[in-house]
Amino acid sequence: MFSAWIGFAAAGAVLLVLSLLGDVVPILLPAATLAIAASIRFSHGIAIYLRIVLGLIAGAHALLGGLYLAELQGLLPEVMTNFTPPLAMPVAAAVFAAAMLAVGRIPVIRTIATLTDPFFVSREPGVVHVWPFPEFRAQERVIGIGLLVVVVTMQFALVAIAVRLSYWNRDWFNAIQDRNSDEFWRLLLTVWVFWVVIAVTMAIYQYALRATLDIHWRAWMTRFYTRRWIDGSVPYRMQVFGEGSDNPDQRVQEDIDKFTSNTIMLTLGVLSQVSTLVSFSVILWTISSDFTFPGTEVVVPGLLFWIALVYAVIATYFTHMIGRPLIRLNFLQERFEADFRFSLARLREYGEQVALLRGQDAERERLRGQFTRIVENFFQRVSVNKRLIAFTSFYDYSNSVVPYVIAAPFYFAGKIQLGVMTQTAGAFARVETALSFFVNAYQALASYKAVVDRLTSFDEAIVRARDAGRDTGEIARIEHGDESIRLENLTVRLPDGAPIVAASSLVFEPGVSTLLAGPSGTGKSTLFRAISGIWPFGSGVVKLPAGRNVMLLPQRPYIPVGTLRGAVSYPSRQDIYSDEALVSALVAAKLGHLAGMLDEDRVWAQTLSLGEQQRLAIARALLEKPDWLLVDEATAAMDEPTEAEIYQVMREKLPDTTLISIGHRSTLAAFHDRRVVMVESAPGLYEPRMPEPAAAAQ
Repeated sequence: MFSAWIGFAAAGAVLLVLSLLGDVVPILLPAATLAIAASIRFSHGIAIYLRIVLGLIAGAHALLGGLYLAELQGLLPEVMTNFTPPLAMPVAAAVFAAAMLAVGRIPVIRTIATLTDPFFVSREPGVVHVWPFPEFRAQERVIGIGLLVVVVTMQFALVAIAVRLSYWNRDWFNAIQDRNSDEFWRLLLTVWVFWVVIAVTMAIYQYALRATLDIHWRAWMTRFYTRRWIDGSVPYRMQVFGEGSDNPDQRVQEDIDKFTSNTIMLTLGVLSQVSTLVSFSVILWTISSDFTFPGTEVVVPGLLFWIALVYAVIATYFTHMIGRPLIRLNFLQERFEADFRFSLARLREYGEQVALLRGQDAERERLRGQFTRIVENFFQRVSVNKRLIAFTSFYDYSNSVVPYVIAAPFYFAGKIQLGVMTQTAGAFARVETALSFFVNAYQALASYKAVVDRLTSFDEAIVRARDAGRDTGEIARIEHGDESIRLENLTVRLPDGAPIVAASSLVFEPGVSTLLAGPSGTGKSTLFRAISGIWPFGSGVVKLPAGRNVMLLPQRPYIPVGTLRGAVSYPSRQDIYSDEALVSALVAAKLGHLAGMLDEDRVWAQTLSLGEQQRLAIARALLEKPDWLLVDEATAAMDEPTEAEIYQVMREKLPDTTLISIGHRSTLAAFHDRRVVMVESAPGLYEPRMPEPAAAAQ
């Protein structure tokens, strides 16, 4: 925006010279233009989203100032009569620009900027299509900025039309008072119809463009946060921490939707109300420029404006005091609702286990407790909303009477005509509504703040998961030229920093299958996760053979919702393997009875038993053919004969794959070349060691 501020500074300097040389240009106009230049110059520290809006305000100042100067020189056509902006409007634009610059440095606005700005700097390709215009392809930032500029410009134009119709309303009612039918119909059929058709058309297209901006922004943010959330081992690490990362599904699906739509809505609302405030304040001030304070002879310039200002400020203050608790309560309501929904989904997923354990009463009690929190918080919100509605409803009803009550004495005294009275009432209502925007939008603002808090805490949880090992140390995972997997000076720690596994020098040679044994809780699975790279806490080095594929099979495999073909092919695309390969893998994994169901779409995690799910994971490994296969009790749900058959199949079908298994059954030893045992070397610290020959023979 360098050239923009230079241009405004130059224009301001020229206007200042003209103002100092004569009375052609009022001093306020160059002062306002220079203020615009300064606002743009120092806007680099605020949100990009706000800088875009600031640029539009600067454009509005240039347009309004240009029209004002043209009117001074008598260059405007007669049709612009009563539509030329007064000096106060370009000056107010400069004040608003300076205010936005200050607001942009408020901490909560800076927080919101971390959510808005990434979209407006994105270089990802995008496409937009709004009827009847042709399809347009560009970077997402170009699409976003372009749509925002057009939508905001339309909002300013709608306010300008409202100002023009205010003057039409004055003239129309004056024609009614004067019983001038010709003027009545002329104003209705030419002025009113013309501007209303334009306003309605513009409102329709503004809605379409606003909706397009909303869905583009939401789609981009959804992709952005989904990528960050599922990147590497972030979801697993977020589960380990727990705090600040509850219900990520809600944050990606619901909170992003609310954030984009509410950000656009509130932005347009603020800009609309501010421009309305400026425009109609000028009208109100002009009408009441010589009004006396009721009951006195004291002239108060702009009396009606000052009454509207005091009226709205008092209402805003009381609204804030009454509704302030809603911010916290709305945040808690979103969280409690999401927790309850998640528990219901988990109950559906584990319905069989709950039924087998006769856990229905426990589940009902748990769900009752969660729903009780929802109800209690709900009624707290109702209590606050009752007080808020009581005040705002009285306030809203008063608004339909107060303007006329204030203007009536001046009408009855003959100072204004009926048309001016209605224009006064309309302008007062517009000014008061603009000033009380905070009153009417308080609940939306409270809800918006809760959404911002949820998204920022989600973002912080992602960052924390990525930097998980910063405080406790992080395990290095590197590739080397050797064909073996080597653990060197490795210490695996819990998230609180407590060590659980120490492996100073452990080597897994290719072609030598290894059984890792030991009591539960000795860190075997955690060691596997450290080798796989998803467990960051600790120190030391895991050296992996370069270019080799390492695959881990957990005890409970992940089965995505969809077709069986997709479940078996996961994590590869479901079309990567032929039907023959899929059927062969299923038959080898003792799931031949499923071979004819490849294209059936089910929740397979609920359809298959745990043993069948584990065999499906084995089928994946048979298709993947990894160089190294880490089996973390991935056959524990099978009976021993089936387990033996599965291991025999893996040895036959995967001759080039080296197995490293965790298991407790002694029968597994026959399928491995060596056995490593977790031995307690210090309280709570275990070390993988080769057992003594006598122990190994047992």
